[in-house]
Amino acid sequence: MSDGRLPVQRRWIRWVIGALVAFLVLATGWVVIRGVSAVSELQSVANSASQMRSSIADGDLERAALIAPRVAQHAASARDLTSDPVWRGFEFVPWLGANFTAVREVAEVADDIASDAVSPVLAIAGDIDLASFGFTGSTIDLAPLAGVEAPLAAASATLSAAETQAQQIDADAALPPLADAVREMRDVVTEAATVVGALHGAAVLLPPMLGADEPRTYVLAMQNSAELRSDGGIVGSLALLRADEGSISIVKQAFTGDFPALAEPLPLSDSTIALFGDGPGRHIQNITSIPDFTEAGAMIALRWEQQFGESVDGVVAVDAVVAEHLIDATGDLTFGPFTATSDTILPILLSEIYATYADPLQQDVVFAEAANALFAAALSSGQPQQLIGAIAASSDEDRIRIWSAHPEEEEMLAASTLGGALPVDGPRGPYVGVLFNDTTGGKMNFYTDAVIRTAVGECRGEPTTQVRVTWTNDAPADAAETLPAYVTGNGVFGVEAGSVRTLIAIYGPEGATVQAVDRDGEEEGVQTALLGTRNVVQHDVLLAPGESTTVTVSFIGTGAGDRLTRVQHTPMIDTPETARAEFTCD
Repeated sequence: MSDGRLPVQRRWIRWVIGALVAFLVLATGWVVIRGVSAVSELQSVANSASQMRSSIADGDLERAALIAPRVAQHAASARDLTSDPVWRGFEFVPWLGANFTAVREVAEVADDIASDAVSPVLAIAGDIDLASFGFTGSTIDLAPLAGVEAPLAAASATLSAAETQAQQIDADAALPPLADAVREMRDVVTEAATVVGALHGAAVLLPPMLGADEPRTYVLAMQNSAELRSDGGIVGSLALLRADEGSISIVKQAFTGDFPALAEPLPLSDSTIALFGDGPGRHIQNITSIPDFTEAGAMIALRWEQQFGESVDGVVAVDAVVAEHLIDATGDLTFGPFTATSDTILPILLSEIYATYADPLQQDVVFAEAANALFAAALSSGQPQQLIGAIAASSDEDRIRIWSAHPEEEEMLAASTLGGALPVDGPRGPYVGVLFNDTTGGKMNFYTDAVIRTAVGECRGEPTTQVRVTWTNDAPADAAETLPAYVTGNGVFGVEAGSVRTLIAIYGPEGATVQAVDRDGEEEGVQTALLGTRNVVQHDVLLAPGESTTVTVSFIGTGAGDRLTRVQHTPMIDTPETARAEFTCD
């Protein structure tokens, strides 16, 4: 007979189960409370960091110094809240674990930055105005830069490592509220790394490049974005700049007509010849078709030396949109019969000048007047913060390229976005790229636009990256009758007036191979080449007014299928819309 009592073993099992349930309930409550607190602390880090950045930009170092401890406190608190064993244990829970991992990793990044990067930046802010970086009138005070290089190097190294770690955090695996917080912090880290990295590069490069030791000369190549080339646009005009002890001036101006086509082309890389023939080696206008500015810049310098018999220290290439950013800082600009604002400068430079002056020589004169007026306004600007901001915005959009004839400087430039070298894949993810080169023979890219979509996933067991480019000719239907012949090309190069002919080159991650290519769902003949270790597929696209087409290239193998895939593209008048698309395995 039973005495009504459960066997000891069964009671022991019940106790264990009860204890486990109680532990899970308590642990869940523990991490939920700490998780909510951690996310709140991270949001406070982002808010305080934004306030501190604004204070430094405004020159209010006392306020920035008061905010800095708050950033450190919030960051340390977030790290402490997400580093205990219970939290780490929940990282292994299926479905939910990625949320805990993402928050912990973001907290670690924030704490590292607050501990190791904020203090050096604040320390040097007292020695140099970070908003204007020593820029007054037409001169940059180079003296303080040497003293701030070391602290900026330390802060830049910390932020660069933090950005790499932040980019590897899988926000897509987290729930929407946490994913948003992760992305917000990741954007803050990327912005900080970019800004401090640029400041460090400036502290190293500006003194020698602006003539601290001896005068320097540079060719300024101005690109016309209405006729696209890989680096931005066809070379329209050039100038020689002189830099001496931080002071910059224009020494000479030149036009492409001053550089006749060469009977024998200059040496070109195999990839350039495969994609564009020997044109970039013959015509100075087409040198910017070369997608690697470390090659293009050296060639522009050589053409200048051959034509004028004087060597230069470097080349700076800018596109027309830089003028728009600069006028935002300098105010309205008058040249020829035009008065331009930041809203009207691009239509004037890229369209109205051609409608007003049919003679290319007259056009060149007005372009030279515009360049002189803009340069003079920039150098005499009483708003150095706005001017530095305009230059930074142009740089962020890849509209400024710099090549140096001095190897140690060129090595630093080539490693930065300013150097215009082909991107390098790494821990922050692989790159894909899209290059646009106009072959219409006019200025029709004022009327074109692009949309770039990437999709990553697995197709038939292969990690795959798809790049889709939609290219549109928005010219009016009656463009042949209403637009100037110089704009349409007037059929001189075999393209009917109003139509646009474009070489669209798409390259994949380093080492990846081409798996499939189509245009609007159909196969067609394409060019193929290698850019370093990147496979490139180039379509020759002809569009009448109002027409649009979509080119898709799929890559497999090394670097393909990576969620961190980034896009590099030719800078255009209107920055192409880029986004991640849904992956489909067709």
